[in-house]
Amino acid sequence: MPKPSDLLQGTLDLLILKTIAREPLHGWGIAKRIQLLSQDVLSVGQGSLYPALYRLEQQGWITAEWKDSDLGRPAKVYSLTREGKRQMQREVENWERLSSAVQLLIQNA
Repeated sequence: MPKPSDLLQGTLDLLILKTIAREPLHGWGIAKRIQLLSQDVLSVGQGSLYPALYRLEQQGWITAEWKDSDLGRPAKVYSLTREGKRQMQREVENWERLSSAVQLLIQNA
């Protein structure tokens, strides 16, 4: 069985975008939400999450602002931009196409 952190390459952007589409979150909150919603199947480590957040911010798909958090200190909170919403839809379509192809292969192999 794969380790929880073994994500199919290219899915991290989709997971992050979908997670913050629901509501803006700080990095730790994003990681916990992904783990919770996947019923502990998926786990995103800091070494993968924060470089991805930085990259998504540089691409203009997310924005970040410092806010007071429930952690008792300011936290960088990430939210989707308009372009991020469009990119999220492209990512979902790509994922659906890929997962359908894998399903066809599994059923017909």
